[in-house]
Amino acid sequence: MIDTSAFQGKSASYYTLGCKLNFSETSTFGRMLEEMGVHTAVDGEKADICLINTCSVTEVADRKCRQAIRRMIKKNPGAFTVVTGCYAQLSPERICDIEGVDLVLGSNEKANLIGFLSEKWGSGNRESTYKVEKTRDIKSFAPSCSRGNRTRFWLKVQDGCNYYCTYCTIPFARGNSRNASIASLAEQARQVVSEGGREIVLTGVNIGDFGRTTGESFLDLVRTLDSIEGIERYRISSLEPDLISDELIEFCAGSRAFMPHFHIPLQSGSDEVLRLMRRHYDTKLFAEKIYKIKELMPDAFIGVDVMVGCRGETPECFEETYSLLESLPVTQLHVFPYSERPGTAALKIPYVVNDQDKHLRSQRLIELSNKKTEEFYTLYINKEVDVLFEKASRGKAMHGFTPNYVRVELPARMASDEYDNKIVRVRLGGFNHDKSALRVEVLV
Repeated sequence: MIDTSAFQGKSASYYTLGCKLNFSETSTFGRMLEEMGVHTAVDGEKADICLINTCSVTEVADRKCRQAIRRMIKKNPGAFTVVTGCYAQLSPERICDIEGVDLVLGSNEKANLIGFLSEKWGSGNRESTYKVEKTRDIKSFAPSCSRGNRTRFWLKVQDGCNYYCTYCTIPFARGNSRNASIASLAEQARQVVSEGGREIVLTGVNIGDFGRTTGESFLDLVRTLDSIEGIERYRISSLEPDLISDELIEFCAGSRAFMPHFHIPLQSGSDEVLRLMRRHYDTKLFAEKIYKIKELMPDAFIGVDVMVGCRGETPECFEETYSLLESLPVTQLHVFPYSERPGTAALKIPYVVNDQDKHLRSQRLIELSNKKTEEFYTLYINKEVDVLFEKASRGKAMHGFTPNYVRVELPARMASDEYDNKIVRVRLGGFNHDKSALRVEVLV
């Protein structure tokens, strides 16, 4: 039994780096502390507890984590500082060397964050310590469902990955694939309904691999969630191409609440580079999935992850990637340069791309992405659609998304609280000032 008396009236400050999964987990940690009597520190208030949830997807991410930890400690002198997340799992000793860090928790231990925090807090011992289990021993699944705002929630359905791609540290940071049960996730979705949520984004590390723990399938999960009344929209954060079955595409195409919106990692459009990366598909399979989605859902928004400058990516390989993406009916590219990660098998690949070429390749793909996204948005100008609006700050424009993830903007002078967290019929107009959204007119 945890003694909460020492936490009553205390304040906490949170900082999250990395993916939506991390944000979902941080939100859960915050709710747990709130139940112990800890409130979130407001602007200008010095926190008693600092929690930093870290990322380690690139070398740049590692550096940002160290900077964020030092910044939080400087801003909140004397605060009890806890660091968790992927960087904490991979480099706990380095984090402990940062002055002011009290406790470092790995991927398995963060599931019992409150217990470890209470134990260390109660001991009065401020000497920096870490509790990090070996990756192969990570078995637990820490549930989380975060409230990004009153409209959208992020539901963690799966964690870990069994793929061990040559460039990636995630399996070492989060362990092997594991998941919650469909019954427990359905219950969390019903809780979202009771809290007024209208949209849920399914998150995880490799969510298409759902079911390894429970013997269920991702398609089973999707079918169950679709049947829950009150949630009007679901989105799937990311799906590996080899785990997108035709049955899943067909179900989403005819479902009540799963939106025509997919995010699919490609990483490279060169079969040679995919082989070096130890990816589980080739470009033929990837293209087949894109065309199948577009055949059944012509309006679908398809986002794609692309890595540039990885080891083995010759100029010819990059041109293959560019040509493939240029030819496919995808909507937006998430482009990121390859980063050397210690301990990964990619370091054994001899061909190295210099930083200048990485930058030039990134810029070309970003320009292609901007062109494709603008063309996609243009298709819907003057169309009537339903938009789920999000609450706006006073005096600011309201924003929301169409079912197929076109971002819209309602000018501040036309914004109204009555549209907040409501699905509203609108007519899409032209682009806003920076082409990040289409302006809309509300239809009465």
